Amino acid sequence: MQSMPEIRHVWRTQKAGAISNLQLVEESLQSLPSDQIRVAVKSVGLNFADIFALTGLYSATPQGSFIPGLEFAGVVTALGENAQTDLQVGDRVYGCTRFGGYATVVDVPPQHCRKIPEHWSFAEGAAFPAQSLTAYYSLAILGAVKPGQQVLIQSAAGGVGLQAMRMAAQMGAIPIGTVSSESKRAFLAEQGFAEVIVRGENFAGQLQTQLNGRPLHTVLDGIGGKIQQQSFAALAPTGRLIVFGAAEFTPGDKPNWLKAAWLYLKRPRYDVMDMISSNKSVLAFNLIWLWQEQALFDSLLEGCTGLGLPAPHIGHEYAFAQVHDALALLRSGKSVGKVVLNVAP
Repeated sequence: MQSMPEIRHVWRTQKAGAISNLQLVEESLQSLPSDQIRVAVKSVGLNFADIFALTGLYSATPQGSFIPGLEFAGVVTALGENAQTDLQVGDRVYGCTRFGGYATVVDVPPQHCRKIPEHWSFAEGAAFPAQSLTAYYSLAILGAVKPGQQVLIQSAAGGVGLQAMRMAAQMGAIPIGTVSSESKRAFLAEQGFAEVIVRGENFAGQLQTQLNGRPLHTVLDGIGGKIQQQSFAALAPTGRLIVFGAAEFTPGDKPNWLKAAWLYLKRPRYDVMDMISSNKSVLAFNLIWLWQEQALFDSLLEGCTGLGLPAPHIGHEYAFAQVHDALALLRSGKSVGKVVLNVAP
């Protein structure tokens, strides 16, 4: 009797444009590529990049049908015959993938995976790679943060923001977080962070008061707009604005193109001649670029793990079938820490 083919469940959209197009489907597993490993996924980390990809606002979005998701955690179930790795079947791993993470099984290059620390859960493993790579690349490489420097971190209670706060403190810098509500400020206080601004109408004045004459060396911004401009203006000479996102463009189910066009026209603009005079810099990046730079990818992951940070904070966990609820929370701006999907055993 012929055995039935192995299957996996994935969240797939036939075309970018609306989050509501995302559907849970069943697919047959293809042959494992010889240079890759197969992982039975237990948890999936959600990111704003998923929302922008699904709505067609992300430049790296695949054409046509695709599966969103950049990070996962699970158990290695098979090794390709030519896979060069020390990983073994049964190892608990977290990993990154250039899309395709919203799946119960993934085939990925082994160099994009690492073993999960023994005391971490799968959810914590899935929450680690994307936000940690973003925060570490921003702080250590682009920001060149040094001990004693003031570092302003926008959306400090979110996945990237909280990880950046922890990393900056571990590097000996002085993190100053910004959040959108008093409840998020209280959350960061519980995490041990004393310098937190609840953004108000006069953010420029709030920031000046918080700095109290201290120089601002680095800003990590994933918001954009007026807040970003005011943060750049507050930088001291040699200061660096690091931009890794633009949350002000976050859409609903589908983009409001009129609103997006208006925000685009109002976006911050920086004159290089003015930057020469003020001796300030603007640096921006897209994390997806790292997937083709394996040496840098490796060094950044090693740098992240070398800091010895605690497990990422999981603020919200959803069942794999509840992806639409999880994405709705993420785009609402009300989430704290990481939003994760869990695959049932």
